[in-house]
Amino acid sequence: MRTCATIVKPRLTVEGAGMLERHELEAFLTLAEELHFGRTAERLHVSTARVSQTIAKLERRIGVPLFHRTSRRVELSLVGRQLQKEVGPAWSRITDAFERAVDAGRGVTGLLRVAFNGPAAGQLLVGAAQAFRARHPDCEVQIREARLPEVLPWLRHGEVDIALTCHPIHEEGIATGPVLVREERMLTFPTGHPFPRRATVSVEDLARVTVLQIPETLPVSPREDRTPQRTPAGRPITRGPSAQTFNEILTLVGAGEGVFAVGAHARRYFARPDVAYVPFEDAEPVEWGLVWLADGAISRIRAFTEAALSLVQ
Repeated sequence: MRTCATIVKPRLTVEGAGMLERHELEAFLTLAEELHFGRTAERLHVSTARVSQTIAKLERRIGVPLFHRTSRRVELSLVGRQLQKEVGPAWSRITDAFERAVDAGRGVTGLLRVAFNGPAAGQLLVGAAQAFRARHPDCEVQIREARLPEVLPWLRHGEVDIALTCHPIHEEGIATGPVLVREERMLTFPTGHPFPRRATVSVEDLARVTVLQIPETLPVSPREDRTPQRTPAGRPITRGPSAQTFNEILTLVGAGEGVFAVGAHARRYFARPDVAYVPFEDAEPVEWGLVWLADGAISRIRAFTEAALSLVQ
């Protein structure tokens, strides 16, 4: 939950139910997003019992259930979904307006938590942080490394404010900034494979090999980009084992378990005697950029995006 929520204390009127307090709206909207009482309590820094009591009180005042609860899951009711749809955007506009007012009065201050995925992204992010600090010395920047499957959960759970990772990321509630880096796409092979003796490979060659997979917990867009199920001509691609980290992927490549598409920077940062890198002759480049929560575009994030762009323009 955004920090400005501790400053703003508006009340919204619901006909026949009196005034809605800030903590009731926060509890409802956070639970509607998490669908889990424990995680909602963690985000709001209250007890699970407090969240349950707040929701129960709100449901009594409205007169209908907002959530359906079982021992295994929590789901929004029809009324709950409608309330989230109508109240959520209004609440975001209110809090964003106060954030902008506070930022305008104080300038770009506070703490900005940024994450990166991979060493090349880390170097770019460090440069962006230095440019940002030079422009906004009153704002502290905290940098963390995230594995690819951690990027979106960290953003959604409020552990970081913005992250530099590979695109595309087409996910509800996630905003993507402009592309900062485009690099040649390459295919990794075990050094004993016949492909490394070629100058280039084609995307259609993927139908002749086994392609390693990235976790299914990732959004569809990066999985389709890195591990497509078919070639452009419609030929099926054999799916190989899945890996959680990039080093796991390269270890499986070196062991002959499959191949994997990477950006050209990997050949420099992850040189290995058991893995060869061959460029594609017809593939789109790998793109990198910043991502953040769509409803969290405060001035610190906008200013950091501008600083990052200044390094690559």
